Amino acid sequence: MNPQFTINGVFPTPVIFSNIGRSWTEKEITLFNYHRDFTHNNQGNTTSNDRYVLNAPESKGLLEYIGKGIQYYVDNIICPKNPVEFYITQSWLNYTKPGEYHHTHEHPNSIISGVLYIDCDREHDKIIFHRANRYQQIKFPQTEFNHFNSESWFFNVGTGDLVLFPSHFTHGVEQKKGDNIRCSLAFNVFAKGYIGQEEELTALHLRM
Repeated sequence: MNPQFTINGVFPTPVIFSNIGRSWTEKEITLFNYHRDFTHNNQGNTTSNDRYVLNAPESKGLLEYIGKGIQYYVDNIICPKNPVEFYITQSWLNYTKPGEYHHTHEHPNSIISGVLYIDCDREHDKIIFHRANRYQQIKFPQTEFNHFNSESWFFNVGTGDLVLFPSHFTHGVEQKKGDNIRCSLAFNVFAKGYIGQEEELTALHLRM
């Protein structure tokens, strides 16, 4: 009788995916195109000068959809015991032309980060996540890559996709392929309310 083996992932990093399931409205398209003319250079691509894009009235529908995604993340991943309100701190648009890239980075002063893809080619466009500690004391050449032996992992993304992940998770975009100008709406999320517990000496009251 051959023994049976089971692989379990312990302390995995959550990455949540969804799709808005509709086309952009005329007001939303006007907003995306407007900000394309007011950008500054980032490391490898350009970013909107406006760091609060989701505050615009034209973004109301996007904000409602993203809010549902954030609530799903909170309810299923964080599961807070005490009353806590999660809110978007900043939001901005990234534009990546063919041949450009988005440098590998994290998002400090944030709990949850996310990206809503405005214009993406699923065949070519990806988001790449990197292992926090890439050092390997013993490194074996692999016959195949999996979630346990890889230093990085990518997901293809398309127009309308929403991706949510912990803000400390290192990520980036490789050199852009295809003919479209990749456009994404990125945002950070923090919390206010009662965090921690008095009896454990971890109480923290965060107010706006």
